[in-house]
Amino acid sequence: MRIVVVGTGYVGLVSGACFADFGHHVTCVDKDEAKISSLMRGEIPIFEPDLERLVQSNARAGRLLFTTDLAGPVVDAEAIFIAVGTPSRRGDGHADLSYVYAASREIAEAARGFVVVVTKSTVPVGTGDEVERIFTQVNPSADVSVVSNPEFLREGAAVRDFKHPDRIVVGTNDERGRKVMGEIYRPLYLNQAPIMYTSRRSAELIKYAANAFLATKITFINEIADLAEKVGANVQEIARGIGMDNRIGSKFLHAGPGFGGSCFPKDARALIKTAQDYDAPLRILEVVSSVNDTRKRAMARKVAAPFGGNLRSKTIAVLGLTFKPNTDDMREAPSIPLITALQDMGATVRAFDPVGMELARTEMPDIQYSADPYECAYGADALVIVTEWEQFRALDLDRLKREMARPVVVDLRNVYDPNELTERGFLYQSIGRAS
Repeated sequence: MRIVVVGTGYVGLVSGACFADFGHHVTCVDKDEAKISSLMRGEIPIFEPDLERLVQSNARAGRLLFTTDLAGPVVDAEAIFIAVGTPSRRGDGHADLSYVYAASREIAEAARGFVVVVTKSTVPVGTGDEVERIFTQVNPSADVSVVSNPEFLREGAAVRDFKHPDRIVVGTNDERGRKVMGEIYRPLYLNQAPIMYTSRRSAELIKYAANAFLATKITFINEIADLAEKVGANVQEIARGIGMDNRIGSKFLHAGPGFGGSCFPKDARALIKTAQDYDAPLRILEVVSSVNDTRKRAMARKVAAPFGGNLRSKTIAVLGLTFKPNTDDMREAPSIPLITALQDMGATVRAFDPVGMELARTEMPDIQYSADPYECAYGADALVIVTEWEQFRALDLDRLKREMARPVVVDLRNVYDPNELTERGFLYQSIGRAS
Protein backbone atom coordinates (compact mmCIF):
# COMPACT_ATOMS: atom_id res chain seq x y z
CA MET A 1 0.00 0.00 0.00
CA ARG A 2 1.02 3.63 -0.49
CA ILE A 3 1.41 5.26 2.93
CA VAL A 4 2.39 8.76 4.01
CA VAL A 5 3.66 9.41 7.54
CA VAL A 6 3.63 13.04 8.67
CA GLY A 7 6.31 13.64 11.30
CA THR A 8 9.70 11.94 11.72
CA GLY A 9 10.04 11.87 15.49
CA TYR A 10 10.14 8.69 17.58
CA VAL A 11 6.68 7.54 16.54
CA GLY A 12 6.68 8.69 12.93
CA LEU A 13 10.13 7.42 12.01
CA VAL A 14 9.70 4.05 13.70
CA SER A 15 6.23 3.59 12.19
CA GLY A 16 7.37 4.59 8.71
CA ALA A 17 10.43 2.33 8.78
CA CYS A 18 8.45 -0.65 10.07
CA PHE A 19 5.62 -0.18 7.56
CA ALA A 20 8.24 -0.10 4.79
CA ASP A 21 9.80 -3.25 6.21
CA PHE A 22 6.37 -4.90 5.89
CA GLY A 23 6.59 -4.20 2.16
CA HIS A 24 4.48 -1.03 1.94
CA HIS A 25 5.69 2.02 0.03
CA VAL A 26 6.15 4.77 2.61
CA THR A 27 6.92 8.47 2.33
CA CYS A 28 7.90 10.23 5.56
CA VAL A 29 7.27 13.97 5.57
CA ASP A 30 8.70 16.60 7.89
CA LYS A 31 9.05 20.39 7.71
CA ASP A 32 12.54 20.24 9.22
CA GLU A 33 14.77 20.38 6.13
CA ALA A 34 17.93 19.53 8.08
CA LYS A 35 16.31 16.41 9.54
CA ILE A 36 15.04 15.26 6.15
CA SER A 37 18.47 15.83 4.59
CA SER A 38 20.08 13.74 7.33
CA LEU A 39 17.55 10.94 6.84
CA MET A 40 18.15 10.95 3.10
CA ARG A 41 21.85 10.40 3.87
CA GLY A 42 20.92 7.49 6.13
CA GLU A 43 21.67 9.42 9.33
CA ILE A 44 19.21 8.87 12.19
CA PRO A 45 18.43 11.94 14.34
CA ILE A 46 17.40 9.87 17.38
CA PHE A 47 18.92 6.94 19.23
CA GLU A 48 16.72 3.85 18.96
CA PRO A 49 18.12 0.30 18.74
CA ASP A 50 17.86 -1.29 15.25
CA LEU A 51 16.20 1.77 13.72
CA GLU A 52 19.23 2.87 11.70
CA ARG A 53 19.52 -0.53 10.00
CA LEU A 54 15.80 -0.57 9.25
CA VAL A 55 15.79 2.92 7.74
CA GLN A 56 18.87 2.39 5.62
CA SER A 57 17.86 -1.03 4.25
CA ASN A 58 14.35 0.07 3.26
CA ALA A 59 15.60 3.34 1.78
CA ARG A 60 18.02 1.35 -0.39
CA ALA A 61 15.16 -0.91 -1.46
CA GLY A 62 13.15 2.15 -2.56
CA ARG A 63 10.30 1.48 -0.14
CA LEU A 64 11.10 4.36 2.22
CA LEU A 65 11.35 7.96 1.02
CA PHE A 66 11.84 11.26 2.85
CA THR A 67 10.63 14.70 1.78
CA THR A 68 9.55 18.10 3.04
CA ASP A 69 6.74 18.21 0.45
CA LEU A 70 3.43 16.93 1.81
CA ALA A 71 1.09 17.76 -1.06
CA GLY A 72 2.74 15.53 -3.67
CA PRO A 73 2.69 12.23 -1.74
CA VAL A 74 -0.83 12.88 -0.38
CA VAL A 75 -2.38 12.79 -3.86
CA ASP A 76 -1.49 9.12 -4.38
CA ALA A 77 -1.68 7.93 -0.77
CA GLU A 78 -4.13 5.30 0.41
CA ALA A 79 -3.45 6.05 4.08
CA ILE A 80 -1.90 9.07 5.78
CA PHE A 81 -0.64 8.76 9.35
CA ILE A 82 -0.36 11.93 11.43
CA ALA A 83 2.53 11.37 13.86
CA VAL A 84 3.45 14.88 14.94
CA GLY A 85 4.15 16.04 18.48
CA THR A 86 1.44 16.84 21.02
CA PRO A 87 3.43 18.48 23.82
CA SER A 88 1.88 20.01 26.90
CA ARG A 89 0.43 23.39 26.04
CA ARG A 90 2.24 26.15 27.82
CA GLY A 91 0.31 27.50 30.75
CA ASP A 92 -2.50 24.99 31.24
CA GLY A 93 -1.25 21.42 30.66
CA HIS A 94 -3.67 20.59 27.85
CA ALA A 95 -2.21 18.76 24.86
CA ASP A 96 -1.06 21.21 22.19
CA LEU A 97 -2.87 20.04 19.07
CA SER A 98 -1.69 22.84 16.79
CA TYR A 99 0.66 20.52 14.86
CA VAL A 100 -2.07 17.91 14.40
CA TYR A 101 -4.55 20.46 13.09
CA ALA A 102 -1.97 22.15 10.83
CA ALA A 103 -1.09 18.79 9.29
CA SER A 104 -4.80 18.00 8.85
CA ARG A 105 -5.37 21.26 6.95
CA GLU A 106 -2.44 20.61 4.61
CA ILE A 107 -3.62 17.06 3.96
CA ALA A 108 -7.18 18.26 3.32
CA GLU A 109 -5.98 20.82 0.78
CA ALA A 110 -4.07 18.20 -1.20
CA ALA A 111 -6.41 15.18 -0.86
CA ARG A 112 -7.98 13.73 -3.99
CA GLY A 113 -10.39 10.80 -3.95
CA PHE A 114 -10.84 8.47 -0.99
CA VAL A 115 -8.14 8.45 1.66
CA VAL A 116 -7.80 7.15 5.23
CA VAL A 117 -6.34 9.71 7.63
CA VAL A 118 -4.98 8.12 10.79
CA THR A 119 -4.13 9.94 14.01
CA LYS A 120 -1.05 8.12 15.32
CA SER A 121 -0.16 11.00 17.64
CA THR A 122 -1.43 10.78 21.19
CA VAL A 123 -4.49 13.04 21.13
CA PRO A 124 -7.33 13.80 23.56
CA VAL A 125 -10.73 12.28 23.07
CA GLY A 126 -12.68 14.10 20.37
CA THR A 127 -9.65 15.09 18.28
CA GLY A 128 -10.73 12.84 15.41
CA ASP A 129 -14.04 14.72 15.29
CA GLU A 130 -12.18 18.01 14.88
CA VAL A 131 -9.94 16.54 12.15
CA GLU A 132 -13.10 15.49 10.32
CA ARG A 133 -14.52 19.00 10.70
CA ILE A 134 -11.31 20.49 9.26
CA PHE A 135 -11.66 18.31 6.16
CA THR A 136 -15.27 19.37 5.72
CA GLN A 137 -14.29 23.01 6.06
CA VAL A 138 -11.14 23.01 3.92
CA ASN A 139 -12.14 20.51 1.23
CA PRO A 140 -15.87 19.70 1.26
CA SER A 141 -15.47 17.34 -1.70
CA ALA A 142 -12.83 15.21 0.04
CA ASP A 143 -13.79 11.59 0.74
CA VAL A 144 -12.02 10.81 4.00
CA SER A 145 -12.19 8.21 6.75
CA VAL A 146 -10.60 9.52 9.96
CA VAL A 147 -9.23 6.70 12.11
CA SER A 148 -7.56 6.62 15.53
CA ASN A 149 -4.61 4.21 15.79
CA PRO A 150 -2.69 5.01 18.99
CA GLU A 151 0.89 3.82 19.40
CA PHE A 152 2.15 1.75 22.33
CA LEU A 153 5.89 1.94 21.72
CA ARG A 154 8.50 1.95 24.45
CA GLU A 155 11.50 4.11 23.70
CA GLY A 156 14.51 1.83 23.57
CA ALA A 157 12.39 -1.08 22.33
CA ALA A 158 10.18 0.70 19.78
CA VAL A 159 11.05 -1.39 16.72
CA ARG A 160 10.41 -4.64 18.54
CA ASP A 161 7.18 -3.31 20.05
CA PHE A 162 5.93 -2.26 16.61
CA LYS A 163 6.64 -5.66 15.09
CA HIS A 164 5.51 -7.72 18.09
CA PRO A 165 2.69 -5.67 19.64
CA ASP A 166 0.52 -6.70 22.55
CA ARG A 167 -2.41 -5.31 20.58
CA ILE A 168 -3.26 -3.00 17.73
CA VAL A 169 -6.08 -0.60 18.50
CA VAL A 170 -8.05 0.77 15.55
CA GLY A 171 -10.78 3.28 16.27
CA THR A 172 -13.32 3.66 13.47
CA ASN A 173 -16.94 2.98 12.62
CA ASP A 174 -16.21 3.26 8.89
CA GLU A 175 -15.99 -0.12 7.18
CA ARG A 176 -13.76 1.29 4.45
CA GLY A 177 -11.28 2.62 7.00
CA ARG A 178 -11.38 -0.66 8.86
CA LYS A 179 -10.57 -2.57 5.67
CA VAL A 180 -7.58 -0.35 4.83
CA MET A 181 -6.17 -0.61 8.36
CA GLY A 182 -6.56 -4.38 8.28
CA GLU A 183 -4.58 -4.51 5.04
CA ILE A 184 -1.82 -2.27 6.44
CA TYR A 185 -1.33 -4.47 9.50
CA ARG A 186 -1.90 -7.76 7.68
CA PRO A 187 1.84 -8.71 7.84
CA LEU A 188 1.50 -8.90 11.62
CA TYR A 189 -1.12 -11.64 11.41
CA LEU A 190 1.74 -14.17 11.32
CA ASN A 191 2.68 -12.96 14.81
CA GLN A 192 -0.96 -13.41 15.84
CA ALA A 193 -1.11 -9.77 16.90
CA PRO A 194 -4.68 -9.04 18.01
CA ILE A 195 -6.36 -6.14 16.23
CA MET A 196 -8.96 -4.53 18.44
CA TYR A 197 -11.58 -2.46 16.61
CA THR A 198 -13.33 0.18 18.70
CA SER A 199 -15.11 3.48 18.27
CA ARG A 200 -12.75 6.36 17.50
CA ARG A 201 -13.31 8.05 20.85
CA SER A 202 -12.66 4.82 22.73
CA ALA A 203 -9.37 4.36 20.88
CA GLU A 204 -8.29 7.91 21.74
CA LEU A 205 -9.05 7.33 25.40
CA ILE A 206 -7.44 3.85 25.52
CA LYS A 207 -4.00 5.36 24.91
CA TYR A 208 -4.33 7.90 27.72
CA ALA A 209 -5.85 5.40 30.13
CA ALA A 210 -3.01 2.92 29.50
CA ASN A 211 -0.29 5.49 30.18
CA ALA A 212 -2.13 6.81 33.23
CA PHE A 213 -2.42 3.32 34.70
CA LEU A 214 1.28 2.56 34.18
CA ALA A 215 2.26 5.89 35.70
CA THR A 216 0.06 5.06 38.68
CA LYS A 217 1.83 1.71 39.17
CA ILE A 218 5.21 3.45 39.18
CA THR A 219 4.12 6.07 41.70
CA PHE A 220 2.46 3.44 43.89
CA ILE A 221 5.61 1.33 44.21
CA ASN A 222 7.70 4.45 44.79
CA GLU A 223 5.56 5.37 47.78
CA ILE A 224 5.67 1.79 49.05
CA ALA A 225 9.47 2.04 48.73
CA ASP A 226 9.50 5.08 51.01
CA LEU A 227 7.49 3.18 53.59
CA ALA A 228 9.70 0.10 53.22
CA GLU A 229 12.78 2.15 54.09
CA LYS A 230 11.12 3.45 57.24
CA VAL A 231 10.05 0.04 58.51
CA GLY A 232 13.09 -1.99 57.43
CA ALA A 233 11.47 -3.89 54.55
CA ASN A 234 12.77 -4.52 51.02
CA VAL A 235 10.76 -2.99 48.18
CA GLN A 236 12.19 -5.44 45.64
CA GLU A 237 10.82 -8.35 47.62
CA ILE A 238 7.51 -6.56 48.00
CA ALA A 239 7.30 -5.86 44.27
CA ARG A 240 8.08 -9.47 43.46
CA GLY A 241 5.53 -10.70 45.96
CA ILE A 242 2.68 -8.60 44.60
CA GLY A 243 3.80 -8.89 40.97
CA MET A 244 3.41 -12.67 41.03
CA ASP A 245 -0.32 -12.06 41.37
CA ASN A 246 -1.42 -12.16 37.72
CA ARG A 247 -4.10 -9.58 38.49
CA ILE A 248 -1.30 -7.10 39.23
CA GLY A 249 1.69 -8.21 37.14
CA SER A 250 5.36 -7.51 37.70
CA LYS A 251 5.96 -4.79 35.11
CA PHE A 252 6.31 -1.14 36.15
CA LEU A 253 6.87 -2.09 39.78
CA HIS A 254 10.50 -0.94 39.92
CA ALA A 255 11.05 1.77 42.52
CA GLY A 256 13.11 4.75 41.41
CA PRO A 257 13.36 8.54 41.22
CA GLY A 258 10.04 9.00 39.41
CA PHE A 259 8.79 8.63 35.85
CA GLY A 260 9.77 10.94 33.00
CA GLY A 261 9.99 10.81 29.23
CA SER A 262 7.93 12.03 26.33
CA CYS A 263 4.67 10.30 27.27
CA PHE A 264 3.74 9.69 30.89
CA PRO A 265 4.09 13.21 32.35
CA LYS A 266 2.45 15.10 29.49
CA ASP A 267 -0.25 12.47 28.92
CA ALA A 268 -1.14 12.47 32.61
CA ARG A 269 -1.52 16.24 32.54
CA ALA A 270 -3.58 16.17 29.36
CA LEU A 271 -5.92 13.47 30.67
CA ILE A 272 -6.38 15.36 33.94
CA LYS A 273 -7.35 18.48 32.00
CA THR A 274 -9.73 16.57 29.72
CA ALA A 275 -11.44 15.01 32.74
CA GLN A 276 -11.81 18.40 34.38
CA ASP A 277 -13.34 19.83 31.20
CA TYR A 278 -15.94 17.06 31.20
CA ASP A 279 -16.61 17.47 34.94
CA ALA A 280 -15.30 13.95 35.66
CA PRO A 281 -12.12 14.69 37.65
CA LEU A 282 -9.50 11.93 37.94
CA ARG A 283 -8.43 12.46 41.56
CA ILE A 284 -6.08 9.48 41.65
CA LEU A 285 -4.19 10.65 38.58
CA GLU A 286 -3.99 14.20 39.92
CA VAL A 287 -2.20 12.87 43.01
CA VAL A 288 0.03 10.59 40.91
CA SER A 289 1.20 13.54 38.82
CA SER A 290 1.79 15.75 41.85
CA VAL A 291 3.67 13.08 43.82
CA ASN A 292 5.87 12.28 40.83
CA ASP A 293 6.84 15.92 40.26
CA THR A 294 7.76 16.34 43.91
CA ARG A 295 9.70 13.08 44.07
CA LYS A 296 12.23 13.94 41.38
CA ARG A 297 13.57 16.96 43.21
CA ALA A 298 13.27 15.26 46.61
CA MET A 299 15.87 12.70 45.52
CA ALA A 300 18.50 15.38 46.17
CA ARG A 301 17.78 15.06 49.90
CA LYS A 302 18.64 11.36 49.68
CA VAL A 303 21.98 12.27 48.11
CA ALA A 304 22.61 14.87 50.82
CA ALA A 305 21.69 12.56 53.73
CA PRO A 306 25.17 10.96 54.12
CA PHE A 307 26.58 14.48 54.51
CA GLY A 308 24.14 15.62 57.15
CA GLY A 309 22.07 17.40 54.53
CA ASN A 310 24.92 19.75 53.57
CA LEU A 311 26.30 19.51 50.02
CA ARG A 312 28.11 22.84 49.95
CA SER A 313 31.49 22.44 48.20
CA LYS A 314 30.80 18.76 47.52
CA THR A 315 31.31 17.17 44.10
CA ILE A 316 28.54 14.79 43.03
CA ALA A 317 29.02 12.36 40.14
CA VAL A 318 25.81 11.49 38.29
CA LEU A 319 25.64 8.35 36.12
CA GLY A 320 22.76 8.38 33.65
CA LEU A 321 20.92 11.43 32.36
CA THR A 322 18.24 10.13 29.98
CA PHE A 323 14.85 9.24 31.43
CA LYS A 324 15.46 5.53 30.73
CA PRO A 325 18.15 3.33 29.14
CA ASN A 326 18.54 2.77 25.38
CA THR A 327 17.36 6.23 24.38
CA ASP A 328 18.85 9.70 24.12
CA ASP A 329 15.55 11.29 25.17
CA MET A 330 15.93 13.91 27.90
CA ARG A 331 12.31 15.00 28.03
CA GLU A 332 11.23 15.36 31.69
CA ALA A 333 14.12 13.13 32.77
CA PRO A 334 14.41 12.78 36.56
CA SER A 335 18.07 13.78 36.25
CA ILE A 336 17.14 17.38 35.41
CA PRO A 337 15.26 18.39 38.61
CA LEU A 338 17.65 16.22 40.65
CA ILE A 339 20.74 18.00 39.33
CA THR A 340 19.08 21.40 39.66
CA ALA A 341 18.30 20.63 43.31
CA LEU A 342 21.88 19.42 43.94
CA GLN A 343 23.22 22.68 42.50
CA ASP A 344 20.77 24.69 44.61
CA MET A 345 22.22 22.88 47.65
CA GLY A 346 25.72 24.08 46.70
CA ALA A 347 27.09 20.96 44.99
CA THR A 348 29.27 20.80 41.90
CA VAL A 349 27.81 18.23 39.51
CA ARG A 350 29.71 16.06 37.06
CA ALA A 351 27.80 13.66 34.78
CA PHE A 352 28.13 10.84 32.28
CA ASP A 353 25.58 9.15 30.01
CA PRO A 354 26.37 6.69 27.17
CA VAL A 355 24.26 8.49 24.53
CA GLY A 356 22.37 11.35 26.15
CA MET A 357 25.03 13.98 26.81
CA GLU A 358 24.60 15.92 23.57
CA LEU A 359 20.94 16.63 24.32
CA ALA A 360 21.68 17.01 28.03
CA ARG A 361 24.05 19.89 27.28
CA THR A 362 21.16 21.90 25.87
CA GLU A 363 19.16 21.31 29.08
CA MET A 364 22.04 21.63 31.56
CA PRO A 365 24.94 23.58 30.05
CA ASP A 366 26.42 24.49 33.43
CA ILE A 367 27.53 21.05 34.64
CA GLN A 368 30.68 19.10 33.83
CA TYR A 369 30.47 16.18 31.40
CA SER A 370 32.82 13.19 31.52
CA ALA A 371 34.10 10.65 29.01
CA ASP A 372 33.31 7.55 31.10
CA PRO A 373 31.99 6.52 34.53
CA TYR A 374 35.43 6.50 36.17
CA GLU A 375 36.40 9.96 34.97
CA CYS A 376 33.01 11.09 36.25
CA ALA A 377 33.69 9.53 39.67
CA TYR A 378 37.23 10.92 40.01
CA GLY A 379 37.48 13.00 43.18
CA ALA A 380 33.71 12.87 43.77
CA ASP A 381 32.25 12.92 47.25
CA ALA A 382 29.29 10.79 46.12
CA LEU A 383 28.22 8.85 43.05
CA VAL A 384 24.52 8.76 42.08
CA ILE A 385 23.07 6.18 39.68
CA VAL A 386 20.06 7.82 38.03
CA THR A 387 19.53 5.74 34.86
CA GLU A 388 20.03 1.97 34.86
CA TRP A 389 22.15 1.66 31.71
CA GLU A 390 23.71 -1.78 31.31
CA GLN A 391 27.14 -0.13 31.36
CA PHE A 392 26.54 0.79 35.00
CA ARG A 393 25.51 -2.68 36.18
CA ALA A 394 29.00 -4.15 36.44
CA LEU A 395 31.32 -1.28 37.34
CA ASP A 396 34.79 -2.07 38.71
CA LEU A 397 33.96 -1.29 42.32
CA ASP A 398 37.55 -1.38 43.53
CA ARG A 399 38.58 1.13 40.87
CA LEU A 400 35.54 3.22 41.63
CA LYS A 401 36.48 3.40 45.29
CA ARG A 402 40.05 4.40 44.41
CA GLU A 403 38.87 7.18 42.12
CA MET A 404 36.38 8.73 44.55
CA ALA A 405 37.23 11.18 47.31
CA ARG A 406 34.66 9.45 49.51
CA PRO A 407 33.12 6.00 48.92
CA VAL A 408 29.47 7.10 48.91
CA VAL A 409 27.07 5.56 46.39
CA VAL A 410 23.41 6.57 46.11
CA ASP A 411 21.69 4.05 43.85
CA LEU A 412 18.33 5.42 42.71
CA ARG A 413 17.66 2.35 40.53
CA ASN A 414 18.62 -0.44 42.96
CA VAL A 415 21.21 -1.77 40.52
CA TYR A 416 23.56 -3.17 43.19
CA ASP A 417 23.32 -5.51 46.16
CA PRO A 418 23.60 -3.49 49.40
CA ASN A 419 25.63 -6.21 51.10
CA GLU A 420 28.21 -6.29 48.29
CA LEU A 421 28.73 -2.53 48.34
CA THR A 422 28.93 -2.42 52.13
CA GLU A 423 31.49 -5.24 52.20
CA ARG A 424 33.60 -3.30 49.67
CA GLY A 425 33.68 -0.36 52.09
CA PHE A 426 31.06 1.88 50.47
CA LEU A 427 28.43 3.88 52.26
CA TYR A 428 25.52 2.73 50.11
CA GLN A 429 21.97 4.00 49.90
CA SER A 430 19.24 2.78 47.57
CA ILE A 431 15.47 3.04 47.13
CA GLY A 432 13.16 1.13 49.48
CA ARG A 433 15.91 -0.98 51.05
CA ALA A 434 17.79 -0.70 54.32
CA SER A 435 20.89 1.52 54.11
